[in-house]
Amino acid sequence: MERWIADGALTPHARNRHDTCRLLGVDEEMIWPEAVTARVKVGSDRELVSSYPYRSACPSTVWARLADGAARDMFLGGYTNYFFWTQVPDFAGLVRRKAESGCRVRFLVGDPNGDVTRRREEVEAAALTVSTRIGITLEHLARLGPLEGLEVRFSAASDAMNHVGLSVFRFDRDLLVTPHLARGIGHDSPLLHLRRQGDGGMCDRFSAHAEELWDRGREVSDTGHAGGELYGPT
Repeated sequence: MERWIADGALTPHARNRHDTCRLLGVDEEMIWPEAVTARVKVGSDRELVSSYPYRSACPSTVWARLADGAARDMFLGGYTNYFFWTQVPDFAGLVRRKAESGCRVRFLVGDPNGDVTRRREEVEAAALTVSTRIGITLEHLARLGPLEGLEVRFSAASDAMNHVGLSVFRFDRDLLVTPHLARGIGHDSPLLHLRRQGDGGMCDRFSAHAEELWDRGREVSDTGHAGGELYGPT
């Protein structure tokens, strides 16, 4: 510990810095101010690529470029995922191409008949309701037919509040993350563009959250909800 403090050019790992500061009873910026500054620095060498005050402020070209560039994994964890069909040109065709090329494509949406969905509709009071937006996503996916590489789940009822409050969209090592404000519709909430740089960073933490919801989710065709059969007649 004395060596870390004495040598200003030597910066220990984050956990060691935290433990040291806890033992000394001081804030981290007192001993390693550069580490604190670097942690929030925006640039290609950090996980935070860009931030937007509103999701709608993120150019549609960013969404299209990331979706088109995904080669291994595309995880769409918005509660409705409705906006993809209006914001990304020929999004249905893109989903098909990705799945057929070997990219794993997953949609995690909220249960359109769930209690959280109904409460969210009351809060938003929007003409295009949450359940309607989910239904539009399911309808578009149903038109694609059974497609190897394409998976669709409803988040579990116990996870619905966690899902509706945070959307995670992953395209290989790039993530777009939207923490939803209390009464705002998705496009009015802030958005972070992150790019994975190493283990244990923000990307890994948000990805772990998304994977937990996915693992506890239910296959759409197994739900028994009206209109829940994804690949029924269209």
